[in-house]
Amino acid sequence: MIEARHLRVLRAVAATGSFSAAGRELGCTQPAVSQQMKALEASVGTPLLIRGGREMRLTQAGEALVRHAAGILSGLTAAEEEVAAIAGLRAGRVRLVSFPSGSSTLVPTALAALRAAHPGTRVSLEEAEPPASVELLREGDCDVALAFRYEGAEAEEWDDLVVRPLLSDRLVGLVPERHRLAQAGTVAIGDLAREPWIAGCPRCRGQLVEVCESAGFTPRIDFATDDYPAVVGLVGAGLGVAVLPQLAIESVRPRHARVLTLEPAVRREIVALTLPDLAQVPAVAATLEQLGRAAVRQ
Repeated sequence: MIEARHLRVLRAVAATGSFSAAGRELGCTQPAVSQQMKALEASVGTPLLIRGGREMRLTQAGEALVRHAAGILSGLTAAEEEVAAIAGLRAGRVRLVSFPSGSSTLVPTALAALRAAHPGTRVSLEEAEPPASVELLREGDCDVALAFRYEGAEAEEWDDLVVRPLLSDRLVGLVPERHRLAQAGTVAIGDLAREPWIAGCPRCRGQLVEVCESAGFTPRIDFATDDYPAVVGLVGAGLGVAVLPQLAIESVRPRHARVLTLEPAVRREIVALTLPDLAQVPAVAATLEQLGRAAVRQ
């Protein structure tokens, strides 16, 4: 295996033309230079220098390796500097993926606090619902994924990830302001069995069907949209009823609609996920910490 220190020696020999001159440039002895060159030639399996007279010439293999050495060593230096910066949170970079209601509630508070504490840390944000967001994390396309799972649903396969629990988000009922149950305060899911429904994201839609079927009916879904404001707007226009996470309601003004406590309670667990190795990176750890603090303030 080629080592960076051997490449540095080879470049010095190529530039100076001798082991002695290379040693003076590198601050080491001539025998040390000779030893490292022998080790490099052994690792690549071919001569790199033609030794004759006072000066040395590169073989064709030596010329090729010197040509590549510049890029390799400069890239390694850049990587070392970036890692050092990240370790000190001076120029850390975190790629965050979140579902929409998390993006509008937890994320802004967390990122504002992160910027105040670590001004040099940069965070990018993309939106994706789980399980797509979790797959982005596993594939290396993000560093932290904000995700959720419903109580009683099939267990998520998160054993390979670091899971930071954030909060328990209760589902609420949403009905038009002139609905017969608008002033009830609390509603059982079965009381809405004959209503037209507006459903949310595919995963939330599946959860809605499961909850309704456990109450003895299958919901008639007239509209489905991933956009929470659109769900609220459709309910407010009298086109149906809906069940939404409390977190989603906090980010949308429910005009012409009434929010009702749903009984029995249905909750989803909000979590932040990362990979075990990434959890050791200070910028990622700081992001997880601020997401946890933002959740406490909800």
